[in-house]
Amino acid sequence: MQYSQRAFGNRASRAAQGSRRFRPGVAPTLVVLALLPLLVWLGTWQLSRAEEKRALLAAAEARRAAEPQPVAVLEGMPDPAYTRVRLQGRFDASHTFLLDNRTRNGQAGVEVVQPFHDQASGLWLLVNRGWVAWPDRRVPPAITTPSRPLLLDAWVYVAPPGGLHLADHAGQGWPRLLTQIEPAALWAQLGTAGVPLELRLEAGDAAFDTSWPVVAMAPERHTGYAVQWFALATALLCLYLYLGIRRARENNDNERKHDHE
Repeated sequence: MQYSQRAFGNRASRAAQGSRRFRPGVAPTLVVLALLPLLVWLGTWQLSRAEEKRALLAAAEARRAAEPQPVAVLEGMPDPAYTRVRLQGRFDASHTFLLDNRTRNGQAGVEVVQPFHDQASGLWLLVNRGWVAWPDRRVPPAITTPSRPLLLDAWVYVAPPGGLHLADHAGQGWPRLLTQIEPAALWAQLGTAGVPLELRLEAGDAAFDTSWPVVAMAPERHTGYAVQWFALATALLCLYLYLGIRRARENNDNERKHDHE
């Protein structure tokens, strides 16, 4: 009788264990616990980046649609990014910086940055005149600078934080190659007290190719990446559920065969 009761108890215990419908296993569970939150976080981060880019584009469009203001308004402005200004004066053609490693439609080139003296305010400014092709480094790029007084419109460009910056080695001659624009350091090279901002020239007189994108990556691309991360998270969860259910069924079938034997 005791043997029969013990056998019945063991069989009932195996039946209770075998009736489980989900057995994912320890290793798959640990993998899902590690990867699923990461994938969801990456998707959420991409969505937030897309929203930031939309806000940036809207702010840039609003400011660049406004009328140009005198350069003097930049002094003390807490957030001058994308503010349009009107310049009246001359370029300093004897001091030219070339912003290297810039491409347009797959063609190598540089952006031309020169000091500009605004006669109305008396301020010195760094003005990016735009991109010019430089396919052959053995030949200087074709750069001409008007010597007459100019009336120009430009806007303030503020570089996004972060990113990799290579050290620039200031040469003795002109023009000088740069990998990034740091206005304070450039004014120190020039020995001039200037406005610590970069102005980008609008299309018109003295401008080269000024087709700058406001953002390097459009909001739609961030949204696309977010969809990919969420799709991976969904696929991982579905695979985890499928394997857990399949493993439980196989274990249940094996235990039923064992009970019949």
